[in-house]
Amino acid sequence: MASIEITDVFKTYPGAAVPSVSDVTLSIKDGEFIVLVGPSGCGKSTLLRMVAGLEEISGGEVRIGERVVNKVDPADRDIAMVFQNYALYPHMTVRENMAYGLKNRRTPAAEIAARVAEAARMLELGPYLDRKPRALSGGQRQRVAMGRAVVRQPAAFLFDEPLSNLDAKLRVSMRGEIRRLQKRLGTTSIYVTHDQLEAMTLADRLVVLNGGRIEQVGAPMDIYHRPASTFVASFIGSPAMNLIDAEVSGAELRVGDSVVTLATAPGIQGAVTLGIRAEDLAPSAHGLPFRLDFVEELGAQKLVHGHVGGQPMTMIAGPNDVCAEEMRVALPAGALHFFDTATGRRLFAPGLTAAAKRVPA
Repeated sequence: MASIEITDVFKTYPGAAVPSVSDVTLSIKDGEFIVLVGPSGCGKSTLLRMVAGLEEISGGEVRIGERVVNKVDPADRDIAMVFQNYALYPHMTVRENMAYGLKNRRTPAAEIAARVAEAARMLELGPYLDRKPRALSGGQRQRVAMGRAVVRQPAAFLFDEPLSNLDAKLRVSMRGEIRRLQKRLGTTSIYVTHDQLEAMTLADRLVVLNGGRIEQVGAPMDIYHRPASTFVASFIGSPAMNLIDAEVSGAELRVGDSVVTLATAPGIQGAVTLGIRAEDLAPSAHGLPFRLDFVEELGAQKLVHGHVGGQPMTMIAGPNDVCAEEMRVALPAGALHFFDTATGRRLFAPGLTAAAKRVPA
């Protein structure tokens, strides 16, 4: 096991107008589970592949443990990768696939057998050791790919969207298996995904990437409750945080033709982007006018979609809550987030009490 230090790393492909990864600095502690998350094209897989040695680093430094590995071959970096396409040898059995890397390293046969047996026990692959990949389900194949990484006993695991090819139910199950395995082994891990739910449930810390740069780093719930920008607010969380145009004047917040009177002036003036989570909204006798568009029934809850001040807004309601075409929604204390309209960066933490009133015509 080892820590990983990424310092001022960037990657520019020949002929590209902008870098794919720009000046990324990240310190990963020994045994930590880090998830790189962001939309397609944000640079997360490129960053992972630079740590693995599969992509050349244009600048900066990657250190695994005590070694700078910029010029070290992938096979000599003491890492193990798990890919989304399994990358199993179809002509080999499960046992042979898991043992292949160790044989190449000339590991003694008895040690190979012991490591494969232990990994098979942990991943419940014992009954399948003599089968070939074509006789396995997608989830079993992914467990074999994980087992092949585990037997290496590497300093770090690198996961590149390993669950992308699985169906939704199996992804939930495999998510749990990966987390339990990492906790048990205590191996430093970097995991790449575009699925924010996967990221939230797996990570010790999230690294949110946008346009090749780090947007925010932190514990999943810290990022959820205190997004550093409108990008993070809209990407982390399902449904995404509501973001609407508003204007602050003293202790008053104008949204469309309504004014919210805040218990405490936020100390900012002028145009802002107001953020509020769907679960923080609730129907109220005294609140912002909300015009219903449609309702998504999800069983235990429903998503109520509508407009406030001509801007789209989503609210989470209980399965038995009655939603009228015209109603009002309250902005509860501690639920308001303010962002700069030009930069999208956070201006003020939640913690305000609000009541709404109609602006006189």
